[in-house]
Amino acid sequence: MFERTKKPGDPVDTPTSTYQPPASPLPADTSTRPAASPSGSASRGRTTAVIGPSIQIEGTLRGQEDVFVEGEVTGTIQLQSNTLTIGASGKIKADVYAHTIFVEGSMDGDLFGSEQVIVRKSAKVRGNITSPRVTLEDGAAFKGSIEMDPESVKNVLGNAASTNRGPAPARAVPAPQPVTGSAPVSTVAGQVR
Repeated sequence: MFERTKKPGDPVDTPTSTYQPPASPLPADTSTRPAASPSGSASRGRTTAVIGPSIQIEGTLRGQEDVFVEGEVTGTIQLQSNTLTIGASGKIKADVYAHTIFVEGSMDGDLFGSEQVIVRKSAKVRGNITSPRVTLEDGAAFKGSIEMDPESVKNVLGNAASTNRGPAPARAVPAPQPVTGSAPVSTVAGQVR
């Protein structure tokens, strides 16, 4: 209807648009994670190796990635900078050295976690736990001792990185007993109370 004439030097009116081009799809996540990992131990963006239920390993298992075990491992597991998850059908007869350890299945051997060891209610553990942070869920079967001294953890993990201890020796340990009650496990001078 009305037409405006522009004079030289007048600011140019540009129409504003609310249209935004569609964002390009994000690249596919190529990391491998166990689909049935109820613990949620696999960190986002980190690769997780899966040892399936039909796999049996004897000897030393070393690696630089997170490991999820549903099969059987006998010997030694060394993942000092990574997470080990022992799935519900996993059976371990080994000493384990890892950053974080989740136990849901059967574990016979000592656990050394530089950060944390978590024993789920479905777990059966026979062996000692050495870690600055330990969680035992109500109902978990555990037979052994717990040491939560950070210096002991550093000493053990430092020695494990520099030496290969070989397979864990066979030992007679009584069957684990279920943890009952809701009182948290505490330590006083290295003794579990």
